Amino acid sequence: MKKDKRVILALDVTTRADALRVVEAVKDYVDAIKINWPLILAAGPDIIRDMSRVKDVICDMKIADIPNTNRLIVEQAISRGASAVICHGFTGEDSVKACVDAAKGQVFVVTEMSHPGGKQFTAPIADKLAELAKSAGARGIVAPATRPERISDLRKIIGGMEIISPGVGAQGGKASDAIKAGADYIIVGRAIYESHDPRDAASRLADEVREGL
Repeated sequence: MKKDKRVILALDVTTRADALRVVEAVKDYVDAIKINWPLILAAGPDIIRDMSRVKDVICDMKIADIPNTNRLIVEQAISRGASAVICHGFTGEDSVKACVDAAKGQVFVVTEMSHPGGKQFTAPIADKLAELAKSAGARGIVAPATRPERISDLRKIIGGMEIISPGVGAQGGKASDAIKAGADYIIVGRAIYESHDPRDAASRLADEVREGL
């Protein structure tokens, strides 16, 4: 995944046709496509391969199981062309390490979620989850653009690892604030794919990212 626009599209649509339409429109303004269960379940797992022909794909399955099951899930995603996967860290280091090994390091670990409920359970242990991600050899972490001060805090823990940051747009986070706080990439979904002009929306977000550099 190249670090050019520093924008990742969260493609939470539910048809293959919509997915291909949006990706084709925004491909010049995003560095990767993040796909989650809604699209995978609606279009089938081979949508990963379809998307990977256009852009790098991050499979956001929020993997959270025992090590062997985690390994099997990651292998299925990677074999279909995923460049990276997202897993939860609360399952423990052995489960995270299983993901890291299966993906050859290309794993982002959720530390603190971006929605209000994320403050209940993930936020209090986010620092420990960041430490776990680092010790397990993950590529990076997921940290909330809705709380940029937490990005700064977590950056101090993980050093040079990558931070991808959801919550920009519909959830209220600002792209430039997240980048200034230390995020490497922002993750944006509805503000792009629900726009009447997804290409223009993605372009404007890429411009906002540059303001934060």
